[in-house]
This record gives sequence, C-alpha cells and structure tokens, in this order.
Amino acid sequence: MPGTIVVVGDVMTDIIVKPHGVPVPGSDQWASITPLPGGSAANQAVWLAAFGVPVLFAGRVGAADHEWQSETMRQAGVTPHLTADRDRATGMLVTMLALDGERSFFTDRGANDGLCRDDLPDSLLDDATLLHLSGYALVSPGPRAAVLELVATAKRRGIPVSVDPGSAGFLRQIGPEPFLRWTSGAAMCFPNADEAATLAVTDDHDEQMRCLSDIYGLLVVKRGAAGAEAANRHGDHWAAPAKPANVLDTTGAGDAFLAAFLASYVKGASIPICLSRGVEAGSKATEFYGGRPGNDAFPGAPPSQSAGR
Repeated sequence: MPGTIVVVGDVMTDIIVKPHGVPVPGSDQWASITPLPGGSAANQAVWLAAFGVPVLFAGRVGAADHEWQSETMRQAGVTPHLTADRDRATGMLVTMLALDGERSFFTDRGANDGLCRDDLPDSLLDDATLLHLSGYALVSPGPRAAVLELVATAKRRGIPVSVDPGSAGFLRQIGPEPFLRWTSGAAMCFPNADEAATLAVTDDHDEQMRCLSDIYGLLVVKRGAAGAEAANRHGDHWAAPAKPANVLDTTGAGDAFLAAFLASYVKGASIPICLSRGVEAGSKATEFYGGRPGNDAFPGAPPSQSAGR
C-alpha cells in the first residue's frame, strides 16, 4: 500500500446547469440545475480515494458548509483537513453545459482565497508519499505564499510534488513565466492541451513536450479526444489514444485522468500503464454528470445553498 497523497487546493460547491435547449438571450430556457460538492483539487482527491490510494485533502470552506463538505469527503474515503472560514462562503462554480457536453464556467473563489499557512501545518506531510497541488491554489497571493511554503517543506523532506495547472485562463492572466518559476522542479506536471500551449508559448506539440519536460521531472499532457502523452527530460516519450465514450459532461474527465495516473504511478505501474488507465478513467468520467465518482450519492443542496426558481 502506498503512503498518503496529500492534496492541497480548491473546494467548491458546483452548480451544474444543463439547458434543455439552446439558451435564448433575454428570455428563459428550461434547465436541469444540480448542486454538487466540487473544486478541481477536491475532486482529484475523491478520485484518488476511489482508485484505492490513501488521501488527505487540505483546503478552506465557508463555516456553514464545513460539516457537509467534510462529510462528503469522509464518505468518499478522503481524510479532510478543512478550515472553516467565518467571513467567506465556500467557493462556488456555475458550470453551463452545452448540448455537446462542453462547459463554460463562472467562478466565485470565496473561502479558497483565505487559505493561509495556519491551514497547512507541516504535520500534513508526516505520512506523505506525494504532495499534489492544484494550480488554482496559486491564483491569489495569500494562498500562493502558504502553498509554496508547504512545497518548500516537502522538498526539504524529500517528498515529491506534482501539480495540475488548473486553468489556461489563469495562466494567461499571470503569464507562464511566474507559474513555471513557482512550480519548477516538481516531479510531475499535468497540463491539458490548452495549458501546455500557454505554458510553452507554442502550439507545436513536440516543442511543448520538449520545453516543459526540461522543467518538470515528468510532463503528462491531457489532450481530450486525442488521448494523452507523457515525456521526461531524458527524451523518453509515451502516448495513449483516447477511449470511446458516450459524452454527457466533461467536467470530471481531467481530474479522473490525473487521479488514475497518479494512483497507478505511486503503486509502481509503468508510464504506459499509467497513461492507459488515466485515459480510460477520463473517458468513463464523461458518461455521468458532475466532477466526482458517485456524485448521485449527494442529492440536494448543501445547508447554505439552494437551487431552483
């Protein structure tokens, strides 16, 4: 059994909006609206637990949602280390699903922006085999400083670090250079195709792989319908084709891929096996709604939220 993967990052309440037809500007359209526990890093933690890896998740939520968010993680097999913020509500993400399953996001980071060093004690790393970061935790200066201090502690202890950039939009706002500086030396980086192009400042796939694999121990790029590929600084390269899927919602695909890859990796699987399992998990995740496995186990809104008109 591998040691614990410690995941640090965003916790959200996801509001999934699936219009029943083409949205009509200035008028109404029927839709299915579902609140679910979410946040990319939190979703990754739940997926990791589903793949049989011990997981501890650290983040910050609104006080009104603290027990609900903690309990959903415990039920999923994740050990929660959540700070209750009495001034900020839990972050919220409204996901608008197009008829083809593609997504648009509207984000209020809420309590995530209050993450501080006191929320991330060094003791979180006592049993850690890997520290995994969501790039969203680097968006705001306060959380970024806290997270990078924890990263420094992990490096001093010889604990490898992996990172998911999280958002090409965020990367474009700050520019690739600061992000690469903050995360340089990470053992693994998991951008999607858009994030890889943004970080490498090129649309050329080969150049992306060459450039970014010089910065990270292992670069793993999620390319959606084109599958996934990985490379290291020694020139090794691996690829896996996409798996067929009946796509309903692509929300959880990247997080499921990452978790399946990491879970396989810490159990000693080869890179080709890790890629294959990641692609398979990502494909299956598109066949149900929401960003986590078993989201249908959490019907209804959290205590501080409601849905409907």
